[in-house]
Amino acid sequence: MRSIGELTELIGIWHFDRKITVNGNSATQTIKLGEEFGELCAGIARGDIAEIKDALGDMYVVMVAVARLEGLELEQCIDSAYDEIKDRKGYLTEEGVFIKES
Repeated sequence: MRSIGELTELIGIWHFDRKITVNGNSATQTIKLGEEFGELCAGIARGDIAEIKDALGDMYVVMVAVARLEGLELEQCIDSAYDEIKDRKGYLTEEGVFIKES
């Protein structure tokens, strides 16, 4: 299995070759991300692991494009998100909702 870094680079090349990150824009890619999220929701609702796997992968592909169109690398965004949550404390309720400590 390839590393996430290697895959992200291959995805970036794929985007460039298809001019997605050359002629594309964040607005249209964000709409695409919404479509893929809808597919994820449908896959979860149906318990369809293949659809869930496909949708999550497609969402990652689109998020790489959005990040690059905004002059970012997705890894930067993930790193920033981790820095924000790493010290967060809280708990998960029986209903599956995470409650942050104040």
